[in-house]
Amino acid sequence: MNMKTVLAISGALVLLAGLSQAQMGMMQGGGPGMMRGGMMNMSMQRHHYVMRNGLPGEYAGKRNPLGNSAEDLARGKTLYQSNCAACHGAQGQGDGPAGENLNPRPANIARFAKMPMASDPYLYWTISEGGTPVNSAMPPFKNVLKEQEIWQLIAYLRRM
Repeated sequence: MNMKTVLAISGALVLLAGLSQAQMGMMQGGGPGMMRGGMMNMSMQRHHYVMRNGLPGEYAGKRNPLGNSAEDLARGKTLYQSNCAACHGAQGQGDGPAGENLNPRPANIARFAKMPMASDPYLYWTISEGGTPVNSAMPPFKNVLKEQEIWQLIAYLRRM
């Protein structure tokens, strides 16, 4: 075993040793914990992918050119309802009926879209490429939605 592997295992053991029994139960997936639509679902797999590989160059410099106008947010909401809510749920909590049996479960994007790692380029890449890079069921939307529509959707996700 190399030193990097030993350190990773040691760190994981320290983390697990510090978790309470209730916290461990949340991670096991019975309820709304970390594994069932929480932090250890698709969001974390996607995050690890980007940490290992970085974002593709075509997405790395993207910035949302739109403001948060009522019109853009309303259009983003409509796009969310027609393209995302079936899996991610009406409130973006990863609890939509079409996502119920997916493995990994759809992300809680209402929470995730407000996190620091959910940058404009990251969210644009996620929506555009879907689950293709990380082998999930999320369809890619780069050939379905126009660039402005993806930005409107991102603006709405940040307001959920």
